[in-house]
Amino acid sequence: MTPSPSHIVVREHPDHLHFALQARSASYHFHVDRDSGDLVHDHFGASVPGFTPPKESIPQGWGGVLTEARREFPDHGRGDFRLPAIRVRGEGGRGHAISRLAYDCYEITHGKANLNGLPATFGGEEDVETLSIHLKDKHAGLSVKLNYSVFPKHNAIARSFSLTNQGNQEVVLERAASFSVDMANEEADWDMVQLCGDWTKENRKERRKIQFGTQGFQSSTGYSSHYHNPFLGLVAPETSDTHGPAYGWSMVWTGSFAVDVEKFSHARTRIMLGLNPLHLSYPLSKGETFQSPEVVGIFEPSQGLGGMSRSFHSLYRHHLSRSKWTNKDRPVLINNWEATYFDFDADSLYAFAKRAADLGVRLFVMDDGWFGVKKPRTSDHSGLGDWVPNPKRFPKGLDAFVKQVTSLKSKSTSNGSDSNMKFGIWVEPEMVNPESELYEKHPGWVLSCDGYERTEQRNQLVLDLGQTAVQDYIIESLSSILGGAPISYVKWDNNRGIHEIPFPYTPHKYMLGLYRVLHTLTDRFPDVLWEGCASGGGRFDPGLLHYWPQHWTSDDTDGYERLRIQFGTSLVYPPSSMGCHVSACPNEQVGRTTPLSFRAHVAMMGGSFGFELDLAHLNDEERKAIPGIVNLAERVNPYVIRGDQYRLLLPEESNFPAVLYLNQAKDRAVVLAFQVRERGPKSPPPNLRLQGLEPDAWYEIREEGNDKGETETHSGATLLNVGVKFNWHGDYDSRVLWVTKTKAP
Repeated sequence: MTPSPSHIVVREHPDHLHFALQARSASYHFHVDRDSGDLVHDHFGASVPGFTPPKESIPQGWGGVLTEARREFPDHGRGDFRLPAIRVRGEGGRGHAISRLAYDCYEITHGKANLNGLPATFGGEEDVETLSIHLKDKHAGLSVKLNYSVFPKHNAIARSFSLTNQGNQEVVLERAASFSVDMANEEADWDMVQLCGDWTKENRKERRKIQFGTQGFQSSTGYSSHYHNPFLGLVAPETSDTHGPAYGWSMVWTGSFAVDVEKFSHARTRIMLGLNPLHLSYPLSKGETFQSPEVVGIFEPSQGLGGMSRSFHSLYRHHLSRSKWTNKDRPVLINNWEATYFDFDADSLYAFAKRAADLGVRLFVMDDGWFGVKKPRTSDHSGLGDWVPNPKRFPKGLDAFVKQVTSLKSKSTSNGSDSNMKFGIWVEPEMVNPESELYEKHPGWVLSCDGYERTEQRNQLVLDLGQTAVQDYIIESLSSILGGAPISYVKWDNNRGIHEIPFPYTPHKYMLGLYRVLHTLTDRFPDVLWEGCASGGGRFDPGLLHYWPQHWTSDDTDGYERLRIQFGTSLVYPPSSMGCHVSACPNEQVGRTTPLSFRAHVAMMGGSFGFELDLAHLNDEERKAIPGIVNLAERVNPYVIRGDQYRLLLPEESNFPAVLYLNQAKDRAVVLAFQVRERGPKSPPPNLRLQGLEPDAWYEIREEGNDKGETETHSGATLLNVGVKFNWHGDYDSRVLWVTKTKAP
């Protein structure tokens, strides 16, 4: 195969060596200052063909000069008083923390190598090109390899680094930022955008002006967390979801992280994303290498946060998530948790699954409570960690029960033929109850710190996945379950943070152990559809997206609350990765009652659509509506899985939030539109302007549920600039609109 034209160009100049990285409509430039050996950042933003860095050098002698430089990979201790990207302490952590990392050499490769033990983006020679810069601190015996991988089609640059101790003494890595960039002075007035929240309030988009000083956010829970997502956006004051320039950085990591934004003198702003120093202090003996996680940076020149989002969506679908389910339609599922909790047996679950199959549901998911022998999981006080089916609940064995359920015929609602029901299970393998056989046998397998009481949350402790024996136990326990029954779906939960760690680096080794477990299991069972969960969206991050194609978005299933959660999540993550279900009303989390159609249309925004309720408790009207909802969800799903998403109106800005999904051929689209509150006859709703269509083309539009089959034909320009009008009726109303390219009338 002939490699595509190079997107990495190296130019020799008398006083510097210039590196130019070019994506579809974005450029990234830096150079080596030959006098000092430092890397100097020049530009990250809109394309600048033929750009040559100014003839500047970093003079020596005045300590404060480095503070004014735009440094590409700032080390510590030589006069740059801003936060460093790397800080290494010598003499086993007892010595100095000064580093002088100077340029050594570079190499360029077509394609992209895997990161040792870590999730990361991937691609072939035609997809990505990688620049590696080698730096050395000869005095300390340290070498660093900086990796820059350019994905031209997605305006994306993925950065990471590795640190090798080539000296004779142990060193301790105290700070590690994978992506550091010093923005130009003229970009000093920009805003930062983040996704923050809490349990049941995940991924709320927040925007604020960058002030002088250091600001940012972090997770120190051991996981990416409900509180902050490992993402940072940088936008101009005039940037919206549809217009203006936008930067985005997303960290491919599931553990504790830190995002720092430092506005220093001359209004120069440093952006850094990396590991949280509270959970690092990582020791490296002679010859050992530390690999940092990857951070993906994207620049969108003109289409605002929406354009940035679409670049992330496409990149992550094609070059991060490695599941064979990533771009496949997902089965409509039903989960028994909110219907039964721990109160069930084989007979009641079979009846539950049969009701679902009769209404067209394709996948039955058995949630918490199916396991434990000596200490059965009949509440959240016992059994966690004992991954053996409860013989009292399944007297004929789990395999027999799964085969009984998968022999059910799911009634066709859309494709004309019935299909066998599929079966899924819930697990929480990283946790253990003290009241369990596993804990009785291996009390030393839990995370703890000598002398301190171990904090229990939900009556459970955290297993130490830094131990190989713990990793192997999880791998073999789940392999036994998945290999012993026709199970096609796994929901992997995680319901607490990490406390009482014996060493600062313990959470990092835990995460490396988790990634080994996930890599092994997903390779061993490639046909299984894996879904992540962490008390909702507590670990909705790119690290897990590498292994699992979807994640439970939030434990809050209220239709109105889910609008803002799902719109926020889509700022970075593909809609295909969101798990979204219809639950009962009044909603268990907030007590709100909304129409079944509203809840269903909101849930169709995600790639994994399902139900979280007891079908036996539906009234006749709702029960009759379920097959039609399943039918519609299956028709919408291909657009959500493989299409481009356009957020037309945002729930935090409008009473009429709406979203459009455009198929890959760009000739068909589906619109999900909502009215939150009825405003009365004197407040007519605004027209809804569509996006993503061709102005010169013509489109037929049809509203779902129009029994007469009436359609309208409009030019793309009309739909883009004038829009469409809906007749709304009452609070929590919703509409589905189909858009199809057609011939001019």
